[in-house]
Amino acid sequence: MGMIAAMMLFPIVVTFTNSLMTEGEIEHNYHLIGEMINTAAGEKDGFVNLKIFPDWLSFHQYAEVLVHKPMFLQMFWNSVWLVTPIIAGQVLVASLAAYAFAKLRFWGRDKLFVIYLMTMIMPFQVTLVPNYIIVEKLGLMNTTSAIILPGIFSAFGVFMLRQFMLHIPNSYIEAAKMDGAGQLRIFYKIIVPLVQPGIAALIVLLFVDNWNMVEQPLIFLEDAFKQPLSLYLSRINEGARGVAFAASVLFMAPMVLLYLYAESYFVEGIQLSGIKG
Repeated sequence: MGMIAAMMLFPIVVTFTNSLMTEGEIEHNYHLIGEMINTAAGEKDGFVNLKIFPDWLSFHQYAEVLVHKPMFLQMFWNSVWLVTPIIAGQVLVASLAAYAFAKLRFWGRDKLFVIYLMTMIMPFQVTLVPNYIIVEKLGLMNTTSAIILPGIFSAFGVFMLRQFMLHIPNSYIEAAKMDGAGQLRIFYKIIVPLVQPGIAALIVLLFVDNWNMVEQPLIFLEDAFKQPLSLYLSRINEGARGVAFAASVLFMAPMVLLYLYAESYFVEGIQLSGIKG
């Protein structure tokens, strides 16, 4: 497990340490050594001098990203304004829907849940054309609503929280009903406190998924000034590898910090909602 963890962490460590190198040192490290040229195909072959520890610490790349490239901060806040309402809206909608599917009894509940899950199984490419037609008909093209609204009503959060709520004993709900509590009071006073680990795990997963989204903004946001940071990273490294490393570190930082803050809740929520049930 330690070897697997080291393999997973190695690209992150290399990205961070290379972001602290000077541009000249990075150019030297990633210059092809033992270069061979295939004249027929016009391709170059060789290997790079992969270096982890910098000779001299340099923060010039971070200054370049944060000061001299104002588009980075613009795209960063674009990502924040896209991801925050998606997470808040989906947690609210998914928790209410999951409570209905897990604890309320009504005709066709399980069949409706299976049909609802079919939308989660389908990849984005399958539903791309109908989603595009709906967004265009509603006049939401080139607006953040074209990404936020579908994200709020995703089926993933409903599935995850429902699996978590299935482990809550029904006796809690029956006892609350005997005390005269209604459904909304039961939900906010009993269910929500008990599913906090599941909600924390859902928030982490939703943040990672939506922070890294590419297809949706690429298709629905034509204005480059409205696009998130995940699309801007592919263009920020033009002519400067050090800037690309620094931008990648800043892009990863919110995800890493959020996971470290909610690590215990995340592990518990995944164990109870994703494995059992």
